Amino acid sequence: MKILILCTGNSCRSQMAHGFLQSFDERLEVKSAGTEASGKLNPNAVKAMAEIGIDISHHTSDPVEKYLSDQWDYVITVCGGANEACPAFMGKVKHRLHIGFDDPSHATGTNEFIRSEFIRVREEIKNEFYKLYVEQFKPKL
Repeated sequence: MKILILCTGNSCRSQMAHGFLQSFDERLEVKSAGTEASGKLNPNAVKAMAEIGIDISHHTSDPVEKYLSDQWDYVITVCGGANEACPAFMGKVKHRLHIGFDDPSHATGTNEFIRSEFIRVREEIKNEFYKLYVEQFKPKL
């Protein structure tokens, strides 16, 4: 099963979702991309995932154009707030889903507060993507 996770910068939320899905089941082929890929991962996202034993430091921040000619079983957008436009995927895809999350990279304040935002969003992503895996992906594998 081929799954593409999309957001704007492909540095944080999509990368965490990518890491979780791969950790749930090796049979899933997961990629992530962004409409305005930053070219690098958010270090706080990498650290938040490492704290729970998932290494995403080897992931790359890729532009969505890299994957437009591929066929996908699922394309999932993870953009959150109303002020954020989710990318539209015009490639070949069987199922399009949207599961929105706040962008913790926009958090401001103390280091402790920023860290707590990354952990909060990480846990929301884990819970939503595990539910999706159990309900929709696993039965089809």
